[in-house]
Amino acid sequence: MIGCPRINPIRRRAFTLIELLVTISIIAVLLAMLTPTIRYTIGAARGFGCQMNQRTVAFEFQLFADDELHGDRGDDEGELGSNRFRMDTFQENQYGIDEFWEHPAAPTVTILDSNGASPMRCTEVHGEVVVRRNTPCSAGPFNTPQTVSFGFNSRFDRAEIVGRNGRPRAVRVTLTSDILMHGDTPLLWDVDGEAAFEKGVQPIYSAPSLDSRGPYANDRLWFPGHRHNGRINVGFVGGHVLTSNDPLGESGWEWGYQPTP
Repeated sequence: MIGCPRINPIRRRAFTLIELLVTISIIAVLLAMLTPTIRYTIGAARGFGCQMNQRTVAFEFQLFADDELHGDRGDDEGELGSNRFRMDTFQENQYGIDEFWEHPAAPTVTILDSNGASPMRCTEVHGEVVVRRNTPCSAGPFNTPQTVSFGFNSRFDRAEIVGRNGRPRAVRVTLTSDILMHGDTPLLWDVDGEAAFEKGVQPIYSAPSLDSRGPYANDRLWFPGHRHNGRINVGFVGGHVLTSNDPLGESGWEWGYQPTP
């Protein structure tokens, strides 16, 4: 009788402790190499979302400034006429505050939260934005200024001039559709609300000092938010949005332009 051949069982070879340690070390090295790249990619994606929000606001500004296409300009139409408006009014329109308030019974409203989508929010900024009723932008309507994402060009609100006594001072200006001819002038950009709060100013307006000897001197209103991989996004009057780690050093960006009082 011919017997069946004996089949030896297959021995499964286990990992040794040294092999496990080597494998874990390799994985750790790969993660260390990939983490900055992943972080940069996520930051770039959020930065793009911020750019899209600024582009939306810049487009709304173009409509608001146009003599034919603008909608409700609030109190400005009765006070200034149909062809002039204030920068404050555009901001109030965008935030839905002051004369654009849509919550008559509420003294304060949370208009944005950390999960909310709004063109007035940078995607890298979290926390509630609480606004007060019957408070214009010039008076600081925010209970939470630290969470404000964007600052608008302060020189569109107050131009710096030199008075007869030779001293510089700020004069409030009104805007017309002529502002649209200055497409390379920054309209809004990422600001650091915490830094503005520490300086004791509202982040709703911002402006670099440049050569100011008066209200804008010593970068009192300059607090850019370099939160996109060390860069800030800047939306322009012309509707385009650019990003830079040195916004004041960029050629062609008309930071010094201000409307004539």
